[in-house]
Amino acid sequence: MAQGNNYIAAIDLGTTKVVTLVGKPTQSGKFEIVGFSSAESTGIKKGMIQNIEETVKSIQKTVDDVKARTGIDFKSVYVGIAGQHIRSIKHNGYRLIENDETEISQSDIEALTNEMHRIPVDAGETILHVLPLEYLIDNELIDNNKPVGMIGRKIEANFHIVIGKTASAKHVEKCINRAGLNVAELVLEPIASAEAVLTKDEREAGVALIDIGGGTTDLAVFYEGNIRHTAVIPLGGDIITQDIKQGCSILLKQANALKERYGSALSDIAPDNKIITIPGISGREHKEISMKSLAGIIQARMQDILDFILYEISLSGYSDKLSAGIVITGGGALLKNLPQLIKFHTGYDVRVGLPTENLSTESLEEYSLPQYSTGIGLALLGMENAQKSPLTDNAEFTDVKQDEKQEVLETTGKKSSFKSFGNFKNILSNLFDESDTEM
Repeated sequence: MAQGNNYIAAIDLGTTKVVTLVGKPTQSGKFEIVGFSSAESTGIKKGMIQNIEETVKSIQKTVDDVKARTGIDFKSVYVGIAGQHIRSIKHNGYRLIENDETEISQSDIEALTNEMHRIPVDAGETILHVLPLEYLIDNELIDNNKPVGMIGRKIEANFHIVIGKTASAKHVEKCINRAGLNVAELVLEPIASAEAVLTKDEREAGVALIDIGGGTTDLAVFYEGNIRHTAVIPLGGDIITQDIKQGCSILLKQANALKERYGSALSDIAPDNKIITIPGISGREHKEISMKSLAGIIQARMQDILDFILYEISLSGYSDKLSAGIVITGGGALLKNLPQLIKFHTGYDVRVGLPTENLSTESLEEYSLPQYSTGIGLALLGMENAQKSPLTDNAEFTDVKQDEKQEVLETTGKKSSFKSFGNFKNILSNLFDESDTEM
């Protein structure tokens, strides 16, 4: 794949937003984003597609926007998949070598991995990922986990296998196809997020990545450089917004803005004397909500989510091996005082993961936000695959004709969803009046 034409496209299908981005590797090996667009997601609930038409509209809007702005016509994309249907298992497989003088080849490794794709799963399920954990040759563990070139009669491996519902995977593929694109690969979202935010040292020492999205909270546990456990919990930022809506008897949009602007995950440090005034519905009397009460609602639900996370970490068998603690990312990671709550509740060290590890300097300022970790991680995995097999890349990028580019610009509008993110504070100002101006 020639430098300058090796673009990678990715689509993150989230519960609250759909993100499409296009980028390419730089000379230094970093990833530069050259096109980006985000749109509201209305057809996805808890990480699963519930409305094909609405999902296709969101995808098409972002795809058209990116094509118009970059002049790049892409056909193949890396896409994330999540949802409560995701589960993972451990499995062991082996392959016999012809004789003890034959070196183990890459084709032997690929054949062993392909055999794992044929293991029996429940009806209606499909294997999404087969991830090797460690290799053994003639029952001896390989320290560097690189068996190619070594000699032995039996190559064996332990695998982490990710399984999901066939129907959910087909729904994703159907939506992508109806937007005029092909799925290069379906990637489990926490695996993609990990690619964007985790360091090599964290993976080696032991770390749990928590990606808090709108509809789901995704978990990936790493130890000694390999993924050890994955899980998708069907609770995310949206359930917190619903709790605020019900607890405060306000509109959903007001609850979401209240969480974004004034929310805190720790009620103990929230001020007692800070009151937020919310306009009443259709001219009704306004409501007053204390910041301490708001924080109490948020903390209670976040603790519920963390209990699920701790249970999954315990199931992984690596709860006592997470020397690097927990890394949180996703839009929910922006919640004020969340790292402190997680550290208090779990006992692990915590940091907020930004997708800065492999982004180019040109992309850092604009896109290094936790809510973009999954989309950027998808593109990074695509870049890695393209570098491994450049001749098999099927991205098919071409330039859009100028008249077509202008037509798309007129259709989608010249202001992308990302650029309008800066107006969020103005929207919030129209929803609230602050009783305490010092807040």
